[in-house]
Amino acid sequence: MLTEPGMAAADSWRERDLKVLWHPCTQMREHPHTLPLLPIASGRGPWLIGQDGKRYLDAISSWWTNIFGHAEPRIAQAIATQALTLEHVILAGCSHPPAVELAERLLAIAPRQDGRSPLSKVFYADNGSAGVEVALKMAFHWFRNRGVDSRTKFIALENGYHGETLGALAVGDIPLYRRIYAPLLAESIFAPSPDAYLCEPGESPADRARRAAQALRELLERHADEVCALILEPRVQCAGGMRMHDPLYLKLARELCDKHGVFLIADEIAVGFGRTGTMFASEQSGVMPDLLCLSKGLTGGALPLAAVLTTQDIYDGFLDDSRERAFLHSHSYTGNPLACAAALASLSIFRDDDVIARNRITSERMRQLAAPLADHEHVADVRQAGMIVAFELSRGGDKRKGFDPAQRIGLRAYRAALERGVLLRPLGDILYWMPPYSIDEEALQLLAATTRAAIDHAVQEADACA
Repeated sequence: MLTEPGMAAADSWRERDLKVLWHPCTQMREHPHTLPLLPIASGRGPWLIGQDGKRYLDAISSWWTNIFGHAEPRIAQAIATQALTLEHVILAGCSHPPAVELAERLLAIAPRQDGRSPLSKVFYADNGSAGVEVALKMAFHWFRNRGVDSRTKFIALENGYHGETLGALAVGDIPLYRRIYAPLLAESIFAPSPDAYLCEPGESPADRARRAAQALRELLERHADEVCALILEPRVQCAGGMRMHDPLYLKLARELCDKHGVFLIADEIAVGFGRTGTMFASEQSGVMPDLLCLSKGLTGGALPLAAVLTTQDIYDGFLDDSRERAFLHSHSYTGNPLACAAALASLSIFRDDDVIARNRITSERMRQLAAPLADHEHVADVRQAGMIVAFELSRGGDKRKGFDPAQRIGLRAYRAALERGVLLRPLGDILYWMPPYSIDEEALQLLAATTRAAIDHAVQEADACA
């Protein structure tokens, strides 16, 4: 049998890759057989094109970053234009127009209450984890500058995830990522998650939020003098399995933070920029954080960039004649002009294309296409927050009886979806849709049909191998 030229090129590329690259979030022993390695040549809209010419629907927006689709010409043009003007300059002691304009525009669209926002300053970083580090250090350092040495801990939510650097890992609660590094991590306090999937019989998501808030209240009453900030992901705990909660929780958490003098850090790295139905997920609770962490969709998925928005009060807490009281955190590429130009183009697309309104229409269509899967024999839950839909897989659809982890249902579904031209990277046995906002009806129908087929194939294959 003759090998097609495209397939031969792809195989050659895989061989070259595995000789030199160590891939993220991967057990490399699984390559190339257990876990298929996709050599990608290009992208266009919601599609990735392999070296062999095969198209794959990017149903996860390339790790939740690519919100407008690949090779978006307006973002590409903004980067190209900026590259001919200024590619980079140190932001310590220097300034440049893209960094200033982006900060102005981010503050102008930040979450508001009664038309006003306390967020007034922007600090840039390179990626989401780095942005979380910035927020954590700011919260701690602010109290230290005020002579309060006791507030050295953070409260975070069970099942939360905030990144892979040591500070971010310290406030994360997913054992797969945290356990091995636990001896290196600062001590955090974990509050029960308001996760609606954990509702007791007869309990509503709002009831669950109230119950979790009561547990947070008790923790703060015991530890407020030790805690400088609460950090959480509004609406959706993404890496924790796309677990979703009622917006009421953030409102109650804000009230508790105010009562006990604790900062509220909203990690909107994954859920910001229209992903949950509003520009920022915090808006759905009608409250504003003291520190807002943004990344991923900030540049439309084109370049790495993070921004931490904070209040004038926090900023003023670092103004002093002493450099030790300054916030000396830095990254070489802080406020990179190319990344800022991409972000400015992304914000212009939101404005010019009325993206939020268009997303509401797409979200409703996603709901319609996902609804029939709720009746699937092995789907325990179908949940949605805007442009995120998740499918919780379990044996017989029983929440209390998951699949045997050794069966690797999620991995089997992933491979089956790839065969059908859809990139569905599962979170354990949870499949999810988080596509670029440019996805059309034909692609949505392919996504729905492939998800059902992938679940069926995964269960049948696992049972046959048992």
